[in-house]
Amino acid sequence: MSLQPRKKRKVAFEAPSKASKGKAPEKSKRSSAVAFDVPSPKQKVKAAATTAKKPVESVPSSKFKIVAGSYEKILIGLEGSFPDPSSSIPELKPVFIFPAHVSSVRAIATSPEGGKWLATGSTDEIIKVWDLRRRKEVGGLMHHEGSITHLVFPDRSHLLSASEDGTISVFRVRDWVLLRSLKGHKGRVNNIAVHPSRKVALSVGKDRTIRMWDLVRGKGVASVKLGKEGEIIRWSKNGNQFAVQSHSTIDLYSTDMALLHTITHPSRLHDLRFHILSEDREILLVAAEVKKVTAYALPSDTKQPPTIVAEFVGHMNRSVFDDKTQPYLPTDCHLSVKSIDTLEVALPTKKTMTLLASASSDGLINIYDISSIPSESGSTPSIERIAHYDTKGSRLICVALADGAVSTSTPISGKKRAADEDDDEESDEEVLAKLPSEDEAHGSGEEGDEDEDDEE
Repeated sequence: MSLQPRKKRKVAFEAPSKASKGKAPEKSKRSSAVAFDVPSPKQKVKAAATTAKKPVESVPSSKFKIVAGSYEKILIGLEGSFPDPSSSIPELKPVFIFPAHVSSVRAIATSPEGGKWLATGSTDEIIKVWDLRRRKEVGGLMHHEGSITHLVFPDRSHLLSASEDGTISVFRVRDWVLLRSLKGHKGRVNNIAVHPSRKVALSVGKDRTIRMWDLVRGKGVASVKLGKEGEIIRWSKNGNQFAVQSHSTIDLYSTDMALLHTITHPSRLHDLRFHILSEDREILLVAAEVKKVTAYALPSDTKQPPTIVAEFVGHMNRSVFDDKTQPYLPTDCHLSVKSIDTLEVALPTKKTMTLLASASSDGLINIYDISSIPSESGSTPSIERIAHYDTKGSRLICVALADGAVSTSTPISGKKRAADEDDDEESDEEVLAKLPSEDEAHGSGEEGDEDEDDEE
């Protein structure tokens, strides 16, 4: 099964250009020298002009959503806004909290450009789909035969999922059809990263390899042995480098697999995000088994090591609830900041700011202003949260931010406008009817089994 009909090829993902030669670390026997080549700016403009139906611009919203999952199977949803026009301090309001799965919520993702869809994954092997605008569950995707390890919406039209069954599934959001089941990893797939161009994706797994996937043809195109298990992989915002995390180390690579930097963090790592502070200043945000989120400055000179430029503080030791004695009793459990996410929002003054959300085993969801990082500082500043929400004891695992933006495009009218507005007017029953049954789900996945060895 191809990602899209062969004749029409109406795809959001674009074909990768021919890989350039470059030296790689230890390579698999059957693979040639691997370079994760990416499109030039001219190629991107040309491709956008020929494939896009109409220009779409995402406008930051002054409202946003926060969704977090926990060990206790609970899904927690918050709405954020800026009620005071003269203030940049957001107000957080809980909108839902309920059991979402029969076991812990391990992965979470929200669709971009409006945040209509929420996908959650669990050790129960089910991906649940939720409509955030109506705050309702609309169905489940049961294609995997192992725990869900990672979910990502590369755009509002596709969902990618990774699982312990060794596969990556590609779904089309319009009708939730399984377009392709990507096979190549031997054992658990830990994480997926889609390049900003949406042409290719990288994945890491238990087999200690990085694999590259062509998202147009829906097949693997390269693999490189790491020598250690990669747990998280992330592309930088401009797509010129990527990071691979393993336990307490982060290796930063260029697209030709040249090792740029290695960061050794003092504690176990759980999540990381790239962020561009200014035109010539990029940072890496790191969540770990400490009470803070650490920001590393990434120098353009590979001879200079990354340095800590700020620490986002505000988490505390996890507590338990005991109504017979006092509301909270501190425990000896070691605190872990489990997950972080970033989102650009608009302020009432028409300015924009980038929020950092962190979720921790202390049950707190903290919000920070990333622009609080000073341009220059002789010491490492501690940046306080600007808002927080206490889940009162939930051991949080994952968090995601979603905007409330409305996409603006060239004016169109009538039925075409209604059809192009991301199915906003569909009823819950119509969406639910599109979700495959369990039998159909497993049947669809079998059609994507071919080409699993093409990447080597």
